[in-house]
Amino acid sequence: MRKTLIALMFAAALPTVAMAMPEGAGPMGGPLDGPRHGGQMHDMHGKGPYSQLDLSREQREQIRKIMGEQMHDRKQLVEKYLEKLSPADQKAMKDEIATKHQKAQADVRAVLKPDQQKKFDEIQKKQAERRAEWAEFKAWKAQQPQKAQ
Repeated sequence: MRKTLIALMFAAALPTVAMAMPEGAGPMGGPLDGPRHGGQMHDMHGKGPYSQLDLSREQREQIRKIMGEQMHDRKQLVEKYLEKLSPADQKAMKDEIATKHQKAQADVRAVLKPDQQKKFDEIQKKQAERRAEWAEFKAWKAQQPQKAQ
């Protein structure tokens, strides 16, 4: 039951990721040469929930902020329940998520033309470097003495 609940929570959180991204930005803040490019909030087919509302830039920013907060809250909720799983179940879930992510990346790459694949590979490499830097920073931060506030 817990595994199903957590899997559902992760699946429900994924759409908010797309809504929370800044205009023209792809995953990890990189450029996106796709449907969101051009300043409109819409999904792959231009029929997102807000595309027909003729939102001003300020309204889009406010909605992005709200959706970002929702995504953050949902992530915290998932982490809360994830901590209740046994370490073996936690690892199994994380491994399954990573495997599905890698398959999706491979499927996306297979759709691209050779020149697009080259650019895609460069973006993936930069993202991996950023993740490594972030992990290094978090490890460093964890080792720093806590200052009294």
